[in-house]
Amino acid sequence: MSMMSEFKEFIAKGNVMDLAVGVIIGAAFQKIVDSLVNDLLMPIVGIFLGGVDFSALEYTVGSATLKYGMFIQAVINFVVIAFVVFLIVRWVNKVRNK
Repeated sequence: MSMMSEFKEFIAKGNVMDLAVGVIIGAAFQKIVDSLVNDLLMPIVGIFLGGVDFSALEYTVGSATLKYGMFIQAVINFVVIAFVVFLIVRWVNKVRNK
């Protein structure tokens, strides 16, 4: 069996096609979740944190700049996004069960 025919067989398998659809849907869904987090939730979080912008925090060592604020902001974004996805999955499961 040639490599090309093996590749065609691999691509034609259902799991690969399901994965491709999942990646495409996931990319589109990411834009919705990003907008929800960045445009709706993070401004509210900013109010509770007193308008602190973590992304501007940095520390310079010699010629290197450690942008630890960006890391803190990424962690906060991850937690908020994970919670939103949890709520959406929970809601979808409830709708499915009814």
